[in-house]
Amino acid sequence: MAAKDELGRRGEVIAARYLEGVGLRIVERNWRCAQGEIDLVAGEGDELVFVEVKTRSSVAFGHPLEAITTQKLARLRRLAAAWCAAHPGNHDRIRIDAVAVIAPAAGPIAVEHLRRVF
Repeated sequence: MAAKDELGRRGEVIAARYLEGVGLRIVERNWRCAQGEIDLVAGEGDELVFVEVKTRSSVAFGHPLEAITTQKLARLRRLAAAWCAAHPGNHDRIRIDAVAVIAPAAGPIAVEHLRRVF
């Protein structure tokens, strides 16, 4: 596995633990379909939360959230619709969140959670 992939997977684990720590329940990790992948699907109360996780080892090349473009958000919305279609049930309340993880090889880890980015 490439170092970038390892950093991304590490960031997703950190993000999932963070979200669980603030009261969300993780429903699914790394859900894939023909259109792409959703990093995390979580629940908070009666809301279904689709979470995009961006991880970097530093901010030397910009903050992780800068990588979430309007095109990426539109793709996430399509992926959320695909997930709902593949998982029949009550999905009346959904939202898309973003979690930025800055995880240096040594030193403190920073996590930033933005709710309702789209």
